[in-house]
Amino acid sequence: MTNFIFRALLTALLLITATPPRASVAADAYLAPTQTQQQAAVLITHLMSKYHYRRTPLDDRISAAMLDRYLESLDPNRSYFLAEDIAAFEKYRTELDDSLLRADLYPAYIMFEIFRERLRQRVDQACALLQEEFDFDMEESYRFDRSDAPWARDRAELDALWRQRVKNDFLGLRLAGKADAEIRETLRKRYRRLETRTAQINAGDVFQRFMNAYTAAVEPHTSYFSPRTSENFRINMSLSLEGIGAVLQNENEYTLVRRIVPGGPADKCGQLHPGDRITGVGQGAAEEMVDVVGWRLDDVVDLIRGPKNTQVRLQVLPKDTGPDGPARTIGLVRNRIVLEEQAAQKSVIEVNTGAEALKVGVIDLPAFYLDFEARARGDQDYRSTSRDVRRLIGELQAEGVDGIIMDLRGNGGGSLVEATELTGLFIPEGPVVQVRDAGGRIEVEKDPDPGVAYSGPLAVLVDGHSASASEIFAGAIQDYRRGLVIGEPTYGKGTVQSIIDLDRMMDPPGEGLGQLKVTVAQFFRVSGSSTQHRGVMPDIPMPVIAVDDDERESGNDNALPWAEVRPVRYHAETIGPQLTEAVRLRHQSRVESSEAFRLLAEARDRQRELEAVKTVTLNEKHRRAEQEARKQERLARENRLRAVVGLPPRDSEPEEWTEENAVVEEEKKEDPRLDVVLQESARVLADLVELAQVPPSRVRTAGNGKDILPD
Repeated sequence: MTNFIFRALLTALLLITATPPRASVAADAYLAPTQTQQQAAVLITHLMSKYHYRRTPLDDRISAAMLDRYLESLDPNRSYFLAEDIAAFEKYRTELDDSLLRADLYPAYIMFEIFRERLRQRVDQACALLQEEFDFDMEESYRFDRSDAPWARDRAELDALWRQRVKNDFLGLRLAGKADAEIRETLRKRYRRLETRTAQINAGDVFQRFMNAYTAAVEPHTSYFSPRTSENFRINMSLSLEGIGAVLQNENEYTLVRRIVPGGPADKCGQLHPGDRITGVGQGAAEEMVDVVGWRLDDVVDLIRGPKNTQVRLQVLPKDTGPDGPARTIGLVRNRIVLEEQAAQKSVIEVNTGAEALKVGVIDLPAFYLDFEARARGDQDYRSTSRDVRRLIGELQAEGVDGIIMDLRGNGGGSLVEATELTGLFIPEGPVVQVRDAGGRIEVEKDPDPGVAYSGPLAVLVDGHSASASEIFAGAIQDYRRGLVIGEPTYGKGTVQSIIDLDRMMDPPGEGLGQLKVTVAQFFRVSGSSTQHRGVMPDIPMPVIAVDDDERESGNDNALPWAEVRPVRYHAETIGPQLTEAVRLRHQSRVESSEAFRLLAEARDRQRELEAVKTVTLNEKHRRAEQEARKQERLARENRLRAVVGLPPRDSEPEEWTEENAVVEEEKKEDPRLDVVLQESARVLADLVELAQVPPSRVRTAGNGKDILPD
């Protein structure tokens, strides 16, 4: 009876929007929720109301947000639904909360079926358009980013949009050197595969999407994992997967690189970056590249994964080339991402201060790691961040360094225990971080070791990707005034998540319910300030901001706000505001006259311009000219930077990055002279060493206001 009602509702909605389902789709092909999913929905709503840190009531406000997020997850670029579809869905705006509380999931499936039918219509149109000839000499532009555009008023408007989309897809492959016949076949397969993969979406996929519309309406780090997604999450957390070492996500039918895992093949190659879009995957050195535009994320991941020491080729639209490419090919050898690859490493930079040369030690820490299994077994030599850093400190001191930089750029966090113990290497004793749970109870994590591994000059280098445990460490060092924090504001993730296995919540235990990752606590610094939302603000800001605000925690919808609690008692060290200001002014004076920093700022501003572009020309001549101009612009800017730091220029940008030339590029990438931010950080620490030797009473501001000099 329930399924009959569901089909009747779906048919009515399709009639309202004047587009009946195609005859080949039988009524019994419609997806519908299962009893298991209804059980999972009851558990999830209960857990969200009782255990989530925010404890947001499931009401009409959440219902409205759920509807918007669910529709966005189905059609993020507004390329399938019509305005009349959206108008028909408005009946759910204040009803989804009540439906979810009753475990009535049918609205999600009704909206999905209409989406699936609209997609079939678009695929049919796209394939028909491939039989036509396109005029690439006419002046015409295509708006590829429709995420904030109005929904198409009618089918005619959507037809026009899709004609431009197909023309743009055709032109993109033409610019990549493919022949017209090959392009038609490639695009036909792409569009039909999009239809096939959408048809293969099962009830569990729809349920996961709908429940994540609910969790995202509450807070961005809470999410539901279906049984299949739970297994992928487990594999990623164990780092036992043999692959390329990249965290991926779906965005507008593309597979987007969200994060590069330190120590993995992608990290070592240096040619795959956050924001890049993977459009094709090929196996080995010569197997045909498979177009993956429009694929499900799970299927793309399965294609990229493979046995250790086998090659995979990725066709990528780089973030820094603009919205229309061109694409480049990257060859990677799959490998197991092991703890050793993420281990801290050291280097030494010599800084000529004029009077003398100072040696600055650098400890590059890509993650806060701990070999839990080895420690549980009782191994005496198990690997951990604090153990490795303690050893590296000893080695650097033996080399006679005058100061140490902890480089946490790109460090997305990891073990809270290790963040606490690492802080303890630099302070004698005391609290490190406060953790407040959903009930308001606060626990204080303290330095477990009263000893100090290093008491000399210290700096912590951070960027917008430094998050979680990195922010705990940087915040504690700053609060204790134990060292200077250099760089840009950190990411701002100050929350704690816990994984709940829903199967174990049933009595007796169930099967196939999935997992819920739920935010249960929040971090606070010893000063009482949260790291959430705002992150850690550097003492010495770098003028080049590599990560914009919308890429940080503050850019996430419904992110928990900044907050504070009472500070705990702790003893601050000796770097006072006068000394910090003295160092900052010296840094500012150098940067204002630095050609290298000017070039970095120019590259940042140009990237922001490209990211703001939402349309591309469909004139082939103009498109080629624009791509070549951007390519030459990037090459010229890079060569100017190479000239500034004393490196020879490049002749061109390689179109294909194989494992062989990636090794050469890695050597160039790792040349410390090209890391302008690290070089300047070393000079900042050298200033701290030099000025710390001057009595505070003798430090004064120079007449030009740009330097600090001893009397």
